[in-house]
Amino acid sequence: MSKKFIVLTVTIIVAFAALWQTNRVASQIRDSEASKIRLWASAISQKAQLVNTTEQFFLQVAQDEHRKMEMYTNILQSFNSPNMNSDLNFSLAYVNYIIDSSKTEILIVNNDSIITVPQELSGQKLNDTLLSEFSANPPFHYKIWGMPMTLYYKESIIYSNLRHALDQLGESFLSEITNNSVFVPVIIVDSRRCDIIGLGNIENSEVDTPEKLAARLSRMENSNQPIEILLPDDRRAYVYYEDTPLLRAVQLAPVLYIFIALVLVIVSYNLFRTAHTMEQNRIWVGMAKETAHQLGTPISSLLAWTEYLRGKTFEDSYAEEVRKDLSRLETITHRFSKIGSVPELKEENVKEVIQNAITYLQNRSSRKVKFVTTFPDDEEFIAPINSYLFEWVIENICKNAIDAMNGAGTFSIVLSQDARQIYIDLSDTGKGIPQSMQKHIFESGFTTKQRGWGLGLSLARRIINDYHRGKIYLKYSVPGQGSTFRIVLKKSK
Repeated sequence: MSKKFIVLTVTIIVAFAALWQTNRVASQIRDSEASKIRLWASAISQKAQLVNTTEQFFLQVAQDEHRKMEMYTNILQSFNSPNMNSDLNFSLAYVNYIIDSSKTEILIVNNDSIITVPQELSGQKLNDTLLSEFSANPPFHYKIWGMPMTLYYKESIIYSNLRHALDQLGESFLSEITNNSVFVPVIIVDSRRCDIIGLGNIENSEVDTPEKLAARLSRMENSNQPIEILLPDDRRAYVYYEDTPLLRAVQLAPVLYIFIALVLVIVSYNLFRTAHTMEQNRIWVGMAKETAHQLGTPISSLLAWTEYLRGKTFEDSYAEEVRKDLSRLETITHRFSKIGSVPELKEENVKEVIQNAITYLQNRSSRKVKFVTTFPDDEEFIAPINSYLFEWVIENICKNAIDAMNGAGTFSIVLSQDARQIYIDLSDTGKGIPQSMQKHIFESGFTTKQRGWGLGLSLARRIINDYHRGKIYLKYSVPGQGSTFRIVLKKSK
């Protein structure tokens, strides 16, 4: 797996891990906000029930006061009974108890003249002001000793205080809905959904026309089901609300982070593609250099043979050496023609292919370099390979070893096998590879040579791993002692 692919994979994993974590936090915030809204909506419903219950209580108080006034008139009418004289004192005491206990202001009128209660109004005429003041409740009509009487009464002090408290409760209820502590945008409208009763966390300009109001209510209803409430004056109203701005922002957070993650992946991909293009350019430059390097050996040899043969008698051994160099040029041509295409693999004797490559290099290397091969004589090492490319791998490792030994040392090849695989160990007695560099030696462009292009081992890995489905790796290296590379090939089935 290439380093770029690992970095890209890690980038994607980190991006999606951050996205998952952000989405998890956003979900927690969203659930928390939604829970607050549900609690707030539940509190509205419960307080609406409390207001309605209080209103029912006040209605019962009003009915109780009405019954007291009815009892009062009944007692007054009982004065018409012939037997009332004996119970007159008791009846008057009971009437006064009813009036005192209810704290109710009453007027008793005869022919538009106030005759009793309160005493300071006795004898006055019932004018429009008094009539309006005492007409909130229906009057009682009765007769005493043949005289028509009318009883007017106002709400008692107790009831008035309770009614005032109820009105304050209703105002507080509406204020608490609109000025909620969870910053929920809310609109309270009447039963026709036309008139606004209360408004909270919403600008008036957003609902200042019937069209804007209808559109906003429709949007709110799509978000949350409106809550029906009963106001203290028996009016039905509806509470429309929607998610808080924070909740809406949190809901958009995952989309934003998905976008950021995609941008990050796209940018990373483009960076790696640019890096890959640059690497390809380095490879092509390196290939050109490698071509010149590969061609240099047989061409120099041919030039030397040309000078040597000038003016001398031609011998068959000279022709053989020239033929080898020409064959070398043909081999180089075949090698480069295989790069970029799928090479043809044939059943070959790996031992013979390695021996051919070593023999050619040995005749053209310094005599201070000793070549040692350990090949079992009684075994055959057959594997599907492309001999042109496989020789190239052996030569690249051999040339690197000669450079590492500064032209003096021992280069050895040990060949072994088991039932399934062939193992080729190539060792040198050179300066070795530092631990910090060992993981980079197969990367394109990496080199420790002053004039190197870092292409030899990269090509070797591609030839062995990709074309031959084998393995090549650094088996052993100690600075000052040398290095050992191992090639693993699958045997023929």
